[in-house]
Parts: sequence; structure tokens; C-alpha cells
Amino acid sequence: MQSFFDSLIAYIMLVLFLGFSGFFTWLYGADIFLVGQASLQGFFDIAFWTLFFFIPAITMRMLAEERKTGTIELLLTKAVTDRQVILGKFIACFLLVAIAIAFTIPYYITLANIGNVDHGAVWCGYLGLLLMSAAYVSIGLFTSSITNNQIVAFLLALFIGLFFHIIFGVLSSNFTGFLGQLFHTLSLSSHFESLSRGVIDTKDIVYFLSIVAIGILMAQMSLSKRNLTN
Repeated sequence: MQSFFDSLIAYIMLVLFLGFSGFFTWLYGADIFLVGQASLQGFFDIAFWTLFFFIPAITMRMLAEERKTGTIELLLTKAVTDRQVILGKFIACFLLVAIAIAFTIPYYITLANIGNVDHGAVWCGYLGLLLMSAAYVSIGLFTSSITNNQIVAFLLALFIGLFFHIIFGVLSSNFTGFLGQLFHTLSLSSHFESLSRGVIDTKDIVYFLSIVAIGILMAQMSLSKRNLTN
């Protein structure tokens, strides 16, 4: 966290995220005043896409840069395990994204003062953003653990995320039966939309936590394997 705020990364991410989300939520397109409803659904739709691009940009340097500069060896000589290294970086990235999302709470407070807000749907939407962010942070850490190049890690995270973000949803609409249900279950957008509507389903929570667990585990295995080869 300190390294984020010692550099410009945290500030750039916060300014860009708040700028994009605020502009499209309040000023342009299907903004709140144009729609005429006291709903943050427009914000959640924008954040759904902005975080998809911003999170890989945050995670791409976490392990790739450590390997490129050789500081990973120094880090691993300390009294920490590979799992602790991965979890530490995961928590730091997740907290930075959570801080960015928390800065949008004034949107909710403002909206609650000018209209009749569905409070349950808003808080479920925020929960969906946090769970989605955790899933993409874990994917980003995995891709950063398998390469020394930050750009490659960024592109790989986008490529993998694209399947969860769009492709599985498109495939689910083009298939029926078991395959259609399978692709629908794998689609991150379907689980996020369910939460953003104010519906908390155990299946959605398990889905996001499963991606987080698998991403962290694969990043740890990748780091351990490369340490053994080194």
C-alpha cells in the first residue's frame, strides 16, 4: 500500500476511476438526471467496465516487476512464505480498489437526499463491485506471476478476464441445455447483474470466492515453481 501511494499509481487510478464514473453517472449518456430515477445502476454499469481495465493495470507490476528487478529474491529471503507474499500483494491491490470504490459513496448519499433510493440494491451493487474486483485482482496476480514483462501480464489478465466478462455470457445465449447452463454459470456478468439488482444468492458469492481462491492458488504455485527452478 505504501508503494502505491509513494508513487503516482494510486493517485492516477483514483482520479481516473472517479473521473470516469462521475462523468457518466451524473453528466453524460444515461446519467441519473436523464433517466429520472434515483438509482445507481448507471454507476455500477460504468464501474463494471472501468474496473475491468484498471485492475490489470494495478496488478501487472506486482510480481513481474519484482522478478525483472531481482527484488523477489530479497523478498523471499525474509521470514515469509510464498502464500504470504501472494496474499500480501492481493490485499494491497484489493484495498486500493476498495478505497476507490469507497470514494463513490457520496454518490449514494447525494442520491438518497434527492430521491427514493432502493438502499438494498445499492449496497448489493457495491458488494458485487468488491467481489468482482477481488476476482480480477487474483487473476491479475496470477498473470503477473508467470512473466517478467508488465505489459504481457496486463494483456494476459485482460485476455483471461474477457472470457468471464463477455465471452461466456455470449456463448450462454448461443447454446442450450447443459452447455448453455455451464457458460451462464461461468459468466461473471450474470452473477454481477444478479447482485446489482439487489439479490444476494449464495451461488453468486461462492462463484466469486472460487475465482479468488483459484487465482491466488495458481499464483502461489507459479511463484513456488519458479523459485524451485531458480
